[in-house]
Amino acid sequence: MNANLSILHLVLNASFVVQLVMLLLVAVSVASWAAIFRKLFALKRVKALNETFEREFWSGTSLNDLYASAAQNAKTAGPMERIFASGMREYQKLRERHIQDTGTLLDGARRAMRASYQRELDVVESNLSFLASVGSVSPYVGLFGTVWGIMHAFTGLASLQQVTLATVAPGIAEALVATAIGLFAAIPAVVAYNRFAHDIDRVANKLETFIEEFSNILQRNLGAQSASGR
Repeated sequence: MNANLSILHLVLNASFVVQLVMLLLVAVSVASWAAIFRKLFALKRVKALNETFEREFWSGTSLNDLYASAAQNAKTAGPMERIFASGMREYQKLRERHIQDTGTLLDGARRAMRASYQRELDVVESNLSFLASVGSVSPYVGLFGTVWGIMHAFTGLASLQQVTLATVAPGIAEALVATAIGLFAAIPAVVAYNRFAHDIDRVANKLETFIEEFSNILQRNLGAQSASGR
């Protein structure tokens, strides 16, 4: 490649507006990669914590022991453990008020778990909207820089009597760099968004399944207590 058409030379000699667009896209790309890595590690941690608690939950440990452990590790617990703790907390509060109706107890525990589920899902889905915005807007921002750069290049050529490809190429190449940077910012964001959305759907389905399974366990326990009380 000719030195005059190197990427660095094109960027440094682009118009102010195109340079501003490039700077914005580079900043957005850096922020996007930071969000991608944060979300990647966060989802791995969520999956590991959920799997650890699920193994403990089905290992035969009593619900009271699990609740005591969850209450003690509230700050470091995973979403599934916090959902379990919210359901058990509401269940025990209703029992302390001497409520014996099975439907009321189950409905209260299920509502508490659903509220906790929504809070946990909001946390897990954080930064997804940013990645979606980067993926959808960055190409258009880059295209704006390209259009502006081409307009600027042709305006500068208006005063020349003879225009050749050699005189047109640098200005157009400068403008096209903006589109390339826009795509460089958008493509990883789109790929990461789709992957994270799929992973979050799987986490959400797992949490919903756990809520139903735990509700069934509570219902069986209440049925057994009612039968033994007769």
